[in-house]
Amino acid sequence: MIHITAQMRVLVAIEPVDGRKGIDSLVRVCQGHLCEDPMTGCVFVFRSRRGTSIRLLSYDGQGYWLAQKRLSKGRFTWWPASSSAAKRLEAYEAQLLMVAGDVSRVRAAPMWRRVSELK
Repeated sequence: MIHITAQMRVLVAIEPVDGRKGIDSLVRVCQGHLCEDPMTGCVFVFRSRRGTSIRLLSYDGQGYWLAQKRLSKGRFTWWPASSSAAKRLEAYEAQLLMVAGDVSRVRAAPMWRRVSELK
């Protein structure tokens, strides 16, 4: 299971990917298209071309985890826009995306301060 904590970096691939891609293919997308090292412990989020499923890829130090959520009805209507290949999400936004599917329509408690800003 992929557990997303507030300290984790979460990157969302802006462009959709082929839903048939496995771990090795998604690792190559991270390296080639997103220009990121998939072995850093970052959680990568990908959306299928049809928008009916999302996949999360993460490396835990021993191997890769790949999780998928496929909606039984509808599509993931919200997806971030960016001029770059990936966009960073806060951990709570990634959790809202997985649970609610549309981050823009769900109200959550504001981020008061980042963990890295604590002294």
